[in-house]
Amino acid sequence: MRILICEDSALLREGLVRLLEDAGHTVVAALPDAHDLDTVVADTTPDLCILDVRLPPTFTDEGIRAALTLRAANPHLPVLVLSQYVEERYASELIAGRGGALGYLLKDRVADVAEFVETVAQIGAGGTVFDPEVVSQLLMRRTRDDRMARLTDRERTVLALIAEGKSNQAIARTLHVSEASVEKYITSLFQKLDLEQDEAGNRRVLAALAHLEHGGDLPQTGASR
Repeated sequence: MRILICEDSALLREGLVRLLEDAGHTVVAALPDAHDLDTVVADTTPDLCILDVRLPPTFTDEGIRAALTLRAANPHLPVLVLSQYVEERYASELIAGRGGALGYLLKDRVADVAEFVETVAQIGAGGTVFDPEVVSQLLMRRTRDDRMARLTDRERTVLALIAEGKSNQAIARTLHVSEASVEKYITSLFQKLDLEQDEAGNRRVLAALAHLEHGGDLPQTGASR
């Protein structure tokens, strides 16, 4: 897979390059900021873009704005966003926006090399993966939504696990229940959230989170906690 990286930290940037190339991928560009991102993407035609949320010069929202622009201009280009903290506003904007495969991970996840490489491959193949901490905070912000109030604790857990990109089999192993039980939980939670079911699990997760985001106001600032 051809991958473009946009990360201001030289140490992390070079670490990602080495990690991804060791995994058999080709890093077509490794940028310290998003200044020429559109041009480089057009010139290198990557299969996946990895961007930091906060980039120079202000280290506020340059990276996320670049990600949103990329998804709007290249709807089928998979994008993986890395963040030091859970940026709820930015995660909300990404989920609510249009675009293809999407990932939102906290940088701590990069430390687990095998899991990170697997996640990159999953997003590159069209999947959607959200860091469990991101999912947890987004769901917590919607606890007063009538639809979320319909879910049982177990259904919320299943929804969060699906959002992490886990298969029904993996969820069953995690919760120590049968796959049939997991399927029942999934059917029930999407009915309670008024969402039509489809066969693409990752897309269902993205649709569910987008639906929840439209049900509440977004925070007005992107300050980290």
